[in-house]
Amino acid sequence: MTYKNFTVETDADGIALVTWDMPDKSMNVFTEEVMDEIDAIIDQVIADDAIKGAVFTSGKKDSFSGGADITMLKKMFDIIQTEKAKDPEKAMQMLFDGAGRMSWLWRKLETCGKPWVSAINGTCMGGAFELSLACHGRVAADSDAVKMALPEVKIGIFPGAGGTQRVPRLTNQQDALQMMTQGSTLKPSRAKAMGLIHDVVPPKKLIAAAKAMIAAGLKPVQPWDEKGFKLPGGKIYTPAGANLWPAASAILRRETNMNYPGAAAILKCVYEGLQVPFDTALKIEQRYFANVLQTTEAGMMIRSLFVSLQELNKGARRPAGIKPTKFKKIGVLGAGFMGAGIAYVTAKAGIPVVLLDRTMEAAEKGKAHSDGLVTKAIQKGRATADDKEQLLSLITPTTDYAELEGADLIIEAVFEDSEVKKAATEQGEAQLKPSGIFASNTSTIPITSLAKNSKRPKNFIGIHFFSPVDRMMLVEIILGKRTGDKALAVALDYVRAIKKTGIVVNDTRGFYVNRCVLRYMNEAFQMLIEGVPPAMIENAAKMAGMPVGPLALTDETAIDLAQKIMKQTIRDMGEKAVDPEQVKLIDTMVDTHGRHGRKNGKGFYDYPAKPAKKHLWPDLKTLYPQQDADSIDFEELKQRFLVVIALEAARVMEEGIVTDPREADVGSILAFGFAPYTGGTLSYIDGMGVAEFTALAEKLRKKYGKQFKAPKLLKEMADNGETFYTRFDPYAQVEEAA
Repeated sequence: MTYKNFTVETDADGIALVTWDMPDKSMNVFTEEVMDEIDAIIDQVIADDAIKGAVFTSGKKDSFSGGADITMLKKMFDIIQTEKAKDPEKAMQMLFDGAGRMSWLWRKLETCGKPWVSAINGTCMGGAFELSLACHGRVAADSDAVKMALPEVKIGIFPGAGGTQRVPRLTNQQDALQMMTQGSTLKPSRAKAMGLIHDVVPPKKLIAAAKAMIAAGLKPVQPWDEKGFKLPGGKIYTPAGANLWPAASAILRRETNMNYPGAAAILKCVYEGLQVPFDTALKIEQRYFANVLQTTEAGMMIRSLFVSLQELNKGARRPAGIKPTKFKKIGVLGAGFMGAGIAYVTAKAGIPVVLLDRTMEAAEKGKAHSDGLVTKAIQKGRATADDKEQLLSLITPTTDYAELEGADLIIEAVFEDSEVKKAATEQGEAQLKPSGIFASNTSTIPITSLAKNSKRPKNFIGIHFFSPVDRMMLVEIILGKRTGDKALAVALDYVRAIKKTGIVVNDTRGFYVNRCVLRYMNEAFQMLIEGVPPAMIENAAKMAGMPVGPLALTDETAIDLAQKIMKQTIRDMGEKAVDPEQVKLIDTMVDTHGRHGRKNGKGFYDYPAKPAKKHLWPDLKTLYPQQDADSIDFEELKQRFLVVIALEAARVMEEGIVTDPREADVGSILAFGFAPYTGGTLSYIDGMGVAEFTALAEKLRKKYGKQFKAPKLLKEMADNGETFYTRFDPYAQVEEAA
């Protein structure tokens, strides 16, 4: 038989080699067609008496499979959203069957009566790893390219194709829970130590080793299907289980605040599934999976963190018809913390970079930043000495603008001063080749204003990084009024080259991310002024889903910076632009108490010498009369943080600063960790319902002030029954452009 996505070759020993190699795709993914072909291949192996066993592998270099295709998940959600309205019972059956398709196919494979071995040659994620776990033998190549994981929890679901049942039957329950609830990526050595794979061999010997397992008489029966099977970590109701499960439940609550149904379902599936026969356990898992797929959290997380993220990373916002840029040389002006970080990620991408500063000492110090980062990576086993030598060889520190000659792109990251940036722009642009692009990393000064210093404003653009550059995955690309498509295309090509996600933002004060972050911080200041206990403020934010409390975040960015921003805002927009009570609070912190934030060890928190941990400044609660904690509506505190940020995102859409809801959502999660379970700022509104959200905002406005005033856009959408993804449908925009 012939297949579109697979080849099946049987050798003289009767061992079939099933090679997965999807045409026109760089990585194998599960589609309906792929599933149908695997089903047919299993039937072929069963029916052919000449086949003694089969080896499953990939024809892609350094990649086994990335898991499910976007279209498969979209189909499931189409059933939920469209079919449910027509025939709820039929829709539920379709959803249940769809949720179990992969699970029961893998079960068919492992009970077919012939041995299967998975030969894992590279990235093996999600359903692909679950397929491997269903094979009777598993061999992985000893290569850095081999990474195995069940990362579904990160997009709002969980390993629903047998993962929650096979993993805890192969390894102890604690490691199984930790791996799945964190979506941890395993190297071959760790996977073998956990008992999830049988062997690790040199890449060139991978297929031979897999075939040898079958030739040696590999039993076509899984351990859990044999009589007398015992769980590696013991039964649930044992002394060990009594120690593990209460702690596991407590840790889940602490780490997720029960905001993630997928994570909670993992514990339920494992706990219940290990007490029943395997086939019953799979049904339990299937029911939970179908249930989780119907949650708002799963729908929004899959859309933003899987579908939208992939689309943006593949160039959804890149102008068509412009040839991709192959970067041969990039210049970075300013070797401070930001400039040094930009140089590092550029060199790490294999692109030569010239790092320029006013003195050679400063330029060398900027390069040393990269040295330090690579050294830490080596210590953690994530890089080698050769990697370090190669990366550092790509960074040229200098004080001479002539070294920038011929650069494809120059990124200015000098001090936030218009005159300093003007001089850097003029001198740097003089060295650019005619087609070169000049970018500013400014976080406060409008790009249109800075572009006035350029002789080629069409080639001038903003590329706004976040700190620390090496760890933050988002980059804002800011368009000035005269920025051309070529500049946008080059900027997006660069962001993709350094393996980050770019969102496109039109020019405005604070762009998109900083506007939202400032609302988050300001609401915390307002709560302090109201007398809400500081610990309650921080805990409410974190329990709402934010990774860092607003007071801690202000300390990280510096309280005196918040003071400077307030003063600049007043100069530019007048006294009414900033709440005077908040100005008074920040002035008191900085001018009266000398508390500038983490950088001077004193902010809203105190930062004692290690190993002591930071703690809230005890005198913070003395600045304002404190409310009785029992009288405060804690749920309302949580709502205030999410609503005030989401309202600012809605204003940004209304003003046309961000035009694609995917970018608003993905940007809010990647830049400042806006409650990922919501799917992002706009998905939070859509998920709640625009009318309900607007009513909540109005309720908060009456109690707490104008920051909760809903823009006209939201009221229109509520009246028309619209969502952001219908009003600003990104797919309709693409179709219109085509």
